[in-house]
Amino acid sequence: MATTILVTGATGTIGSQVVSALKGLNDVTVRAAVRSAAKAESLKGGNVTPVDFEYNKPELIQKAVEGVEKLFLVTPFSADQVDVATRLIDFAKVAGVKHIVKLSAFGSDFEPGIQLGRWHRTIERYIEGSGLKWTHLRPNNFMENFINFYPPGKDGNIYLPWAQGACSFIAGADVAAVGAAALSSAGHENKAYELTGPEALTIAQAAATLGEVSGRKVSYVDVPEAAAHKAMSDMGMPAWMVDAMMELHGIDKAGYAGKVTDTVQKVTGRAPMSFAQFARQHAARWK
Repeated sequence: MATTILVTGATGTIGSQVVSALKGLNDVTVRAAVRSAAKAESLKGGNVTPVDFEYNKPELIQKAVEGVEKLFLVTPFSADQVDVATRLIDFAKVAGVKHIVKLSAFGSDFEPGIQLGRWHRTIERYIEGSGLKWTHLRPNNFMENFINFYPPGKDGNIYLPWAQGACSFIAGADVAAVGAAALSSAGHENKAYELTGPEALTIAQAAATLGEVSGRKVSYVDVPEAAAHKAMSDMGMPAWMVDAMMELHGIDKAGYAGKVTDTVQKVTGRAPMSFAQFARQHAARWK
């Protein structure tokens, strides 16, 4: 009998790629959790079926987890993410889910850590105490951030308060590959995976690579922390989000995100994608 897997965040950076990685696998049935299944026809096909899902609608959660054996848990970036996650975990346990693979964050096990890490670790501990099998994915910053959150602007500049801090950015596809392995094969139960790309890069180095593949001049502008804080506040971001992001930027600036692991290679049997490979693959996004 096929294993039924529910993937939350199925249209997001990682969740969508987990769905793609699971699509077509034998003995696996995938439910892609989306706000509107009727508007997610592009996900449908083969062993994948979109299902209506909202984190704050218990009736949809209950229906989505019914008959599910494994859950890929993505929590929304919200001030109530711990409450949202624990509610879903409770529904999953009652429904008979056996294994939760949680998308967590690099450094979430550090104490006392930053706010984002503490939220993730609180959820991790809740899963561990639930009696269910678990796998925690702790990826570093995504390479996709250079597309979604800090791409070069019309002036060709990337503005971040990282100074010369280096980060072992990881491609979302590699995070998804590890997640898909944990969901579809044995041997990953009750393990935490620290996931990085193959090298640590400064933003200036990443900018140079984006310039090479896009054929335009791309530069890094180091933004003072006070200016970065003000810019996010002026954009209308709530205070808790601004504070959390500034803590994260501070970790990156200090170089704590520069660690490189071989976990992707060990779990998937192949080396993680380099930033240069990722940039060539998505070059059209920066032209």
